[in-house]
Amino acid sequence: MKTYKQIIKELAPLLREVTHIPQKEVEILILHLVGQNTIWLHLNYDKECTCQKELEKLVKKRATNYPLEYIAKRASFYGEVFEVADGVLIPRPETEILVEKAENLLRTIKEKQSNARVIEIGTGSGIISVMLAVLLDDIEIIAVDINDKALELAQRNAKKFGVEDKITFIKSDLYTNISDDEEFDLCISNPPYIANNYKLPLNVRYEPSNALFGGEAGDELLIDIINDTKQRGIPYLYCEMGYDQKKPLGKYMEQFSPKKVEFYKDFDKFDRGFTVEF
Repeated sequence: MKTYKQIIKELAPLLREVTHIPQKEVEILILHLVGQNTIWLHLNYDKECTCQKELEKLVKKRATNYPLEYIAKRASFYGEVFEVADGVLIPRPETEILVEKAENLLRTIKEKQSNARVIEIGTGSGIISVMLAVLLDDIEIIAVDINDKALELAQRNAKKFGVEDKITFIKSDLYTNISDDEEFDLCISNPPYIANNYKLPLNVRYEPSNALFGGEAGDELLIDIINDTKQRGIPYLYCEMGYDQKKPLGKYMEQFSPKKVEFYKDFDKFDRGFTVEF
């Protein structure tokens, strides 16, 4: 039998085509199998590997571009570890910017009133709603999605972080199953915004298409969210968007004469989202 150090060296080259950190990913897969942390692995590098066969299977699966997050069933977001599952969109680092902007707005709102009410459209794994519930006291959130698997996962994440009492999860296509009497301070969304004919990178093709593709142009769902949010009298809308949608969405929102529209960039300096005060 080989040691952990030997097996990492042997398997890492199989991942060179799919990641820039092949050795690190093999280590992550080992830790997933043995249920330990990085410190444990460093202390046991020269010990006999007890999971060689299972590890080889997982490395070969990862070598097909299958997402590491789906294999390990976890993803880091906003400094925390969330549960993920195949069939639900994997959290992206750029969505942390959206959460930070929403947190700042909600803190300002809460200076003027006792609590804040938020609706999230397309909650996926629940990362946005759960993080806002973790970061803020006296917040009430309704999080909707059309995907049953996503809603189940989001509920598990809410329970993991002890915020299930702050979030109500509802199966709904946008606002369809939300009463007209419900009042909110903010709508937040990271909806599907990729054009239907866009060719996805290999690894992203394993993720659910209904969480990625937003229509022929890509911004159709965003336009629906803008229309519905304005119609319901919700004062603030914060959304993620595609890198090429700033101009058409900016022009579209002019018809509503909003008080303020701001666009922001992601960590790679691509246009990635907007905030609106109606």
